[in-house]
Amino acid sequence: MGLLIATVNMKGGVGKTTLSVNLATCLARYHGKRVLVVDLDTQISATLSLMPPHDFAKIRKERRTLSTLIYKAVKPEAKLPLTIQDIICRYVATVKGLDLLPGDIDLYDEFLVSEMLHQRAVKEGQQDFVKVWNEFEKVLIKNVLEPVINEYDYIIMDCAPGYNLLTRSGIMASNFYLLPARPEPLSIVGIQLLERRIAKLKEIHNIDNNALTLKLLGIVFIMSGGLLGRYYQQVIQRVNEDFTPSQIFKTRIPLDVNVSKAVDSFMPVVLTTPNSSGSKALIKLTEECLYKLQSFGSLYEASKTKMNLSKLE
Repeated sequence: MGLLIATVNMKGGVGKTTLSVNLATCLARYHGKRVLVVDLDTQISATLSLMPPHDFAKIRKERRTLSTLIYKAVKPEAKLPLTIQDIICRYVATVKGLDLLPGDIDLYDEFLVSEMLHQRAVKEGQQDFVKVWNEFEKVLIKNVLEPVINEYDYIIMDCAPGYNLLTRSGIMASNFYLLPARPEPLSIVGIQLLERRIAKLKEIHNIDNNALTLKLLGIVFIMSGGLLGRYYQQVIQRVNEDFTPSQIFKTRIPLDVNVSKAVDSFMPVVLTTPNSSGSKALIKLTEECLYKLQSFGSLYEASKTKMNLSKLE
């Protein structure tokens, strides 16, 4: 079964999409992994980082975007013929093993979701509407991806900033989450807010801390321009006080104009300029990410073995 990784921060403009698409591309191209990128953001930045606008316009006209799958989850009686296998775009950016579940500028209708959940609550005689809503958001993205999870080594979800339904559902579906951040106060606030909300989600849904679910894979610093050394160190120090060294990636993504230029070519920077400083850092970050994932896997297997032995006793 593939591991699901959510890239998320409450604040926008911190490099979530840059991290998501380049990490996915490196995993596929340099490590032979089967990777699916899922665009959960209505800005469709991840989608347009992997395909040109005219290609997106064509698939959107054919309704081959994530919005169709979400509509089917909200209105199952509609019986739309398209499946997730029909909608996934294969070998995007001409990289073997790299697939994309395209996003859309209109992913879901909040009124339709509320109406459906209200009807469900009435049908089930459920008085607690919040409970019905929580259960729906817990399984929405997980159920959408369920038919293809076994086809991939990693599924990387590029989440929208803020805390909307799809971001929460993407987080709930994930085994791990990545926190991209810039060394700026507001970006750090975004991290702190997210950590509190994830702790709340674990509490609401009784998630065992030993389970391979909602684990912080790490914080990735993506550099900004115009930072003074002393100011930069103050921000980094604040993060070091709140998190352990193992929760912060050693690799940092430098300020690199090639990252911005890559957006204009609708390709990840690790493909357009692989020898640039930004690309080299992203390639190195991917290696560090794989090492962390392997370490988590070993700890998880050891924990399972320990629990099984205790049950036998």
